Parts: sequence; C-alpha cells; structure tokens
Amino acid sequence: MNIYQDYIQEIEERKNQGLHPKPIDGAELLSEIIAQIKDVDNANREDSLKFFIYNTLPGTTSAAGEKAKFLKEIILGQSIVAEITPAFAFELLSHMKGGPSIEVLLDLALGNDAAIAQQAADVLKTQVFLYDADTDRLKEAFKSGNAFAKEIIESYAKAEFFTKLPEIAEEIKVVTYIAGEGDISTDLLSPGNQAHSRSDRELHGKCMITPEAQKEIQALQAKHPDASVMLIAEKGTMGVGSSRMSGVNNVALWTGKQASEYVPFVNIAPIVGGTNGISPIFLTTVDVTGGIGIDLKNWVKKLDADGKPVLNENNEPILEQAYSVATGTVLTINTQTKKLYNGDQELIDISRSFNPQKKEFIRAGGSYAIVFGKKLQTFAAKVLDIEAPAVFAPSKEISNEGQGLTAVEKIFNKNAVGIAPGKVLHAGSDVRVEVNIVGSQDTTGLMTAQELESMAATVISPIVDGAYQSGCHTASVWDKKAQANIPKLMKFMNNFGLITARDPKGVYHSMTDVIHKVLNDITIDEWAIIIGGDSHTRMSKGVAFGADSGTVALALATGEASMPIPESVKVTFKGDMKGYMDFRDVVHATQAQMLKQFNGENVFQGRIIEVHIGTLTADQAFTFTDWTAEMKAKASICISEDDTLIESLEIAKGRIQIMIDKGMDNDRQVLQGLINKADKRITEIKSGEKPALTPDANAKYYAEVVVDLDLIAEPMIADPDVNNKDVSKRYTHDTIRPLSFYGGEKKVDLGFIGSCMVHKGDMKILAQMLKNVEAQTGKVEFNAPLVVAPPTYNIVDELKAEGDWEVLQKYSGFEFDDNAPKGAARTEYENMLYLERPGCNLCMGNQEKAAKGDTVMATSTRLFQGRVVEDKEGKKGESLLSSTPVVVLSTILGRTPTMEEYTAAVDGINLTKFAPSNKQLVM
Repeated sequence: MNIYQDYIQEIEERKNQGLHPKPIDGAELLSEIIAQIKDVDNANREDSLKFFIYNTLPGTTSAAGEKAKFLKEIILGQSIVAEITPAFAFELLSHMKGGPSIEVLLDLALGNDAAIAQQAADVLKTQVFLYDADTDRLKEAFKSGNAFAKEIIESYAKAEFFTKLPEIAEEIKVVTYIAGEGDISTDLLSPGNQAHSRSDRELHGKCMITPEAQKEIQALQAKHPDASVMLIAEKGTMGVGSSRMSGVNNVALWTGKQASEYVPFVNIAPIVGGTNGISPIFLTTVDVTGGIGIDLKNWVKKLDADGKPVLNENNEPILEQAYSVATGTVLTINTQTKKLYNGDQELIDISRSFNPQKKEFIRAGGSYAIVFGKKLQTFAAKVLDIEAPAVFAPSKEISNEGQGLTAVEKIFNKNAVGIAPGKVLHAGSDVRVEVNIVGSQDTTGLMTAQELESMAATVISPIVDGAYQSGCHTASVWDKKAQANIPKLMKFMNNFGLITARDPKGVYHSMTDVIHKVLNDITIDEWAIIIGGDSHTRMSKGVAFGADSGTVALALATGEASMPIPESVKVTFKGDMKGYMDFRDVVHATQAQMLKQFNGENVFQGRIIEVHIGTLTADQAFTFTDWTAEMKAKASICISEDDTLIESLEIAKGRIQIMIDKGMDNDRQVLQGLINKADKRITEIKSGEKPALTPDANAKYYAEVVVDLDLIAEPMIADPDVNNKDVSKRYTHDTIRPLSFYGGEKKVDLGFIGSCMVHKGDMKILAQMLKNVEAQTGKVEFNAPLVVAPPTYNIVDELKAEGDWEVLQKYSGFEFDDNAPKGAARTEYENMLYLERPGCNLCMGNQEKAAKGDTVMATSTRLFQGRVVEDKEGKKGESLLSSTPVVVLSTILGRTPTMEEYTAAVDGINLTKFAPSNKQLVM
C-alpha cells in the first residue's frame, strides 16, 4: 500500500470519529498527490486537487516546500493544470505565510520575465514573514538596480502590507454564551488529559467544554448568523491557570472565523469575556489570534451608604448584577466609541480592549503579523536610508520625572529595544524587549513547532542566551501517544537549536526534569527576561512570563517579546515564623492575608508580585514565585540579597555542568556559555560593581502587602471548596483554610508529593518523617496511597548520595525504572508509597490521575475541577493543596491530622524555614 492509500485509509478512520481529513504536512505524501494531479487520467486526481489546494499546511513544513515548487512550475508554464491557473497559483502562494513560498516568490520577482515578476512583486508586498536570507536577497537585488526589488522595498517602507488591509468593522454583533460560572480554567477549554491531541486541531476541538456545549454554540450560530458567539466566565475570570494556545485555538475553532480558505482548522478572531476580565497570560494568547477579550464588570460589589462593600455571612462582598449577559443575549461592540451596547443602551466602556495596539492586532489577524511587519518596515527604511513613515500606533511611553523604578521596570528598561538612549520608562509603557531564556514544554511543544513552521522560522535567534525543550509533562507514562509525539518533537527542537530533554541521536539519557526547575537553573542573571510555554514559568531569578505556544515560538524565532510594563505589588514580611511551620504555609498565608487586607480584592491579579524574600536560595524561593500563577499575577520577581544570589548561582552552575557532563550541550555550546555568564555575574556581585537587583527607594507600587508571620499559627491549605453554594467560589485557589478547619476528620484518599512546588528539602522532610513515624510506632503503615514524584534527577542523585533515597526505597512498594518505563497510566492505587519518575505526574493530569471522586492532599499547584481528580456520580473529586508534612501525615492517617498530631509528627524535622532580611524595611 502506498502512502496515498494510507492517507485515504486514515481519512476513513477519521470519518468514524466525525473528523475531516488531517491536514498534510509531509513532502512524501504531497509529492504523490502532485504526481496524481499531473496524471490527467488518474482516478484520484479530483481528490488530489482538493487535498493540494485546501488541505496542505503552509510555512516551512516539508509539504509546503513541495507545494511552492509545483506552483512555481505552473506559473512558469512548466506544468499545465487546468484547475490551477498561474493567477490562482499566485493566490495560493500568498496564503502560504513564508518559507518556501517566499523563496519562490523572490525567484519569480527577481527573474527575467517582467510580467511574472510584477505579479510576484504584488504578492510579496502583502507578505510579512521574511527572514534575513529573504531580505538579504532583496537588498542585494536593490543594490544591483533591480526595479522590482526597489518597488517591493518601497512598499515595505510604507508598510502597505498593513495599510492596505481592510479597517476593522465599526460594529461587531455578538451573542453571549456563558461557558461557566466563576473562574474558567483553560482546562475547560483544552483539558490537560487531552494534551496528546493538541497539534491535531480538529480532533482537539472536540474536547472543548462538553459536546452539549458545542451543540449549544452551534445552535446560537444558526439562530444568529450575523453575530459572533462570545464565550463568557460569569462572576469570574476567563482563562485562569494557563495561557494555553490550544484553549484559544479551540474557542476560535468553534466561534471564530477561518484565517484562510486554503488552510484548514486555523481560525482567528475569537471573542471572550469575563465578569472579572481575562487572565493576563490568556489575553496575550487571544491577541495572537487577533481576538477580543472584554472585562465585562457585569457584577459589582454592593455598597452601603458610606460607599463601603456590604459583606455576607462569610465576610465576603455581596455582588449585584449591573447588567445581564445570560446565554443568548445579543450585544453590540462598537470599536469606534469603544463601548458595549445592548440595543441602544450603553452597558460599559471597553476601551482597554481597543487600545491602538490591540486594534492593529485585530486588523492584521493577529499580533505576529504586526511584530514581523514592524521589523520588515524597519529593514526597508534602513535600505532606502529614510525615516520609516509613522504607520503603526506609537508605543505608549510613560516616564514620570523624579519617580524611581521597581525591579520589573529596571529589567524592562535594561532589555528594551528601540527606545531613545537615556529614556526611562515606567509601568504602562509598551516595550519591545530582548528575551534571554526560553522554555518549551512537551504537551504544547508540538504546537510551538507548528507555530515556528507557520511563521517560516528554521533556527533559534542568536540573541537568545539559552532555550530548553522539556519532557516532564509526558514523563509518567511512555505510552503509544508519547512514543508517537515526543521523539518527533525532540528532533525538531534539537535541530532548531534548543537543548532538549531527550537526545534524538540517543547519546545521552533522557531527562524528564520539571521544566520550571530547569529554567530556574539555566537563568543565570536576575536581570533576565524569561518566556516559557507554561503558566508556571515563574523564576526566582529574573522575571519570567508564562506564555502560549505561539509567543514561545515568536521568542525563539526573533529573540524578542512585546508587552506593556506591568504594575507591581510589593510584598514584604514581618514577625517570626513558628518552628513547626513550613514555608509553603507562608506562601498560602500571603494570599489569604492579601485578600483580607484589601477586602476581597485580588490586588495581585494581572500585576507583578515583587517579593522581598532574599534570604532563601533560588530553589526554596521558587515555591513562592511558582505559586504566584495561582495568585493570578502576571509574573513575579524575587528580591534577593547578594550572598544568597551568589549561592543560588553557584548551585545553578553545578546543575548546568551536570547537563554538560551528560552530553546535552550543542554545537553553539549554549550551556557552557551560561556557566561563563554566571561566573561573570558572580564577579560583578562580589566586587560591588553590580550588586543584586533591588528596586529604587522611591519606586511607585500599585499596592504594598505586608505579611505578618506571627499570624501564621497553623498549616494553611488551599481548598477547592467544591460544595460552596456559590458556584463562582469553587476551584478558585482563593479559599485558604487553617488545618484545624477540618477537625482531624476529613478523609484523604490519596496523597501526592511532587510538581514544581517542591524542592530537595521536601524530599528530605518526607524521609525524616518516615523515620520519625517508625521510631515512634515501630512501623510505617499508610492508610492512603502516597505518590512521590521528585522534580529532577539531580535531586534523586543527591538524595542517593546523602542516604535519603535509601530511606524512601525502604518504605516504597514501587520505584520507577527508566529502563522499563510504565506503558500505561495507573488506574488503581494501594495503600503504599510510590516512587515515580521525575516529572509532573499527577499535577499535569494528562497521564496519571487519582481515582474518580477521591479527596487528594497534594503539594501540587492545581486544584481545578478534573485536573488531578475527576468527579464521580454522587461525589466530587477534590484536590487540597498543602505542605509536604501535611501530605505525608494525611496519607499515614488516611485523614487530615489534628494540630496535636501534626506538631508531634514534625518535632525535630528540618522544615523549610524563612526569616525576613534584617535589611528589609517594613513600613
């Protein structure tokens, strides 16, 4: 059977799933299809034409190379295809977005046939995805006097690829669909347990919300064909927890519009809303697709006569409905007045959704076209030796004289591109910045690879200091899905220039370390900007932004990112941490105390948390910065002391050296370069030439939070509150309860120690507690299963060297074996300790899961519905988040411990301690 027949068989199999043919990305299949098109008597010719025209992926896929080559033959008259005229061939090339199509268009535009050259030039004027090799050809042809090269470059200088686009519609009609009440996690839009299908966009689209919801959306579209469906988080925030490009892709697939009639399942322009707006990292992803995100504010706090919020019996603000967005409500967005209307009634100002930059994204069909367009205009103006005409909206620049800089403002100013020398920018300014470190993770990596192909990128930008492709999200189970996807991903990323967790050549042992831990190590400068394909890209060195797979691709391809400088909230500490408390409790208490200080308003949301926690090394401090994703912050910065930062950098150097020793460095010696940069930074700190980053004393903050350590008297647990009568209060991460709330009576079905929130110290706490229990009772018995997944292999190696791993082995009933990894996810657990492979494990929810309906006590970060545990009939699954000692004791007891049991169990245990710096000034 030939490859075409294999494809036809796959199409038949997909029909049974209600799916269309999978888009073609391979050269071998398309070559066969082209051969059948050329054979006018071929029985498969008609279908082959449809596949060629409508079902071939663009960009730098190998299929796109074959398509561009054949279209060139048609244009030059070397092949005659009645159904594809030369004019139509040019149109098809114009939809291929770069790479081989640009090469072909340049060949034709710079060729000898003037008529063909003019047509090619006209198409090139509409294209923006050009790279150095393409612009170099144009520049050389221009210097040689080529008239068409001059014409194209002059068009680029005027940015006609943008100015000739249609203006955005003045009015956009929408019909509402409430996707859920309360915060909507991107898990609802793109479930983690369906991560394997994300690169198959149509298949993955089947998992959005529910099949019933998909039918309801289709019914609204049929009833209101002139309106776009707007997905809404009622009484909540849309898109919390993750940027997840696949979530926006799914929303666009069901509610947006097709980007090109010749490219299947790539939709743009989704419209989403939330009572409390859109999660910042999710909103970036909406911008990527030229969509619109609206802060609806349709529920407001009820105020008393003094203007103060009226509280309910739970001491929470009572909300009143300002206007209805019930499913099926028809509204109008006016992009000129920047208002939302119901008929003639003005509902709310939505100016933030239509600032000049966002309007450009909408007009261009996405932010990438603007990013590449600006670079192309700059190139053309430089070649012509002219000032680039002011076409794009000027970047917003805010510079407040006499005002100091926060830490994030300092980092953005240092890394800014294209601002006037000496200009100092403050929060709210739009900035292009160079990116130092980039991370791609394995369940979104295939999408990042697709994005790189679609923007015609072939190699990592030379200005990126280091980039890493992880294997942690698929570490638990080496099943058929992982075997099909991961090697292909690692090969692509390795060729692109990333350090990869798996070696495509099989030289070094695969490493499934949690991506955030690796990025935290390879960040060797606290002035760095990091972009990572996961919301928990929250380093304790530098400032890190979790991003969608497309923004990660853009950072890899260009070495840049564009965003406003966010406002900051300063977090400091006072008092003393009690000896029986763990630092994880301080992390949870920070969120609880902040909400109390600001009457339920989350001042962290959408802002930078500048946490003054400089007495903890990077591993321990990461527990705080990591959790800031659950605080709904845009990012976080750890202000560290000189000595602590030096210690963190020395640890990082050692771990990078281990990666080098394993054979993971590449031809560019990226890893060795990071060690050299770390050495330079350490020298700067020691000499006093450039001390550790600190904000200015007169910096301006949106708010300041002071955490009182004296008030933290019990372990603090983040509770999903699954039975709260107010649905919007469930699964929010904002319900933080003391251990005593549970009275030592809440049954725990399973415990999990792992994820990016734990460090080596947590593993040692586990070993110490097990030894204590045996010493106190003569044996260790588990009344609930305890799953342990160390974050990294380094931790395992260090525990082995220090004797702690031997303790864990003694009490375990299962230990991972890299030579025989699990081929299927665990579905049942015994009451014992499981030592699982380093990686995300239960936290990711795409492979391993707790039994349906279980109550899980975990060190994880995620308590969203269905993430770690799904519901079963009659009982909701719930994932409570706590410190390592609470998890250990809960599994030994099979229930939550009392305070007496807890304090006795941790007596003499070396918990993760924290004390504010003596240098820290608390106002």
